[in-house]
Amino acid sequence: MAKADKASKADKTAETEVPGQYGDVVTRLEETVGRLESGNLSLEDSLKAFEEGIRLVRRGEKLLTEAEQRIEQLLQDEDGADVVAPLSVAARPSAPAPAPAAPRAPAPRPPPEDDVPF
Repeated sequence: MAKADKASKADKTAETEVPGQYGDVVTRLEETVGRLESGNLSLEDSLKAFEEGIRLVRRGEKLLTEAEQRIEQLLQDEDGADVVAPLSVAARPSAPAPAPAAPRAPAPRPPPEDDVPF
């Protein structure tokens, strides 16, 4: 009977273990959401599935953040030299920044109705 307990503990550990690859995380999250949406789970099982979903979402966000930090875009500066910049800071090298527009003078206001000159 001790072997059966160890086997069930291993199954539960496998269920709560969060995958290391983003695609695996998404697949597992879709399965978890499907189980929750089926409406066939008890309250306790629903809470466990919800907790697993939260862990999976956090892991997916972490993997995406790590990937974003690794992505860099090669740019050229004004002298034509290659510059490496983070993707979020990168600007398009072919499109120069537009010059700031001159402030417009406010449109003249019409005189108040009681200020008629006759």
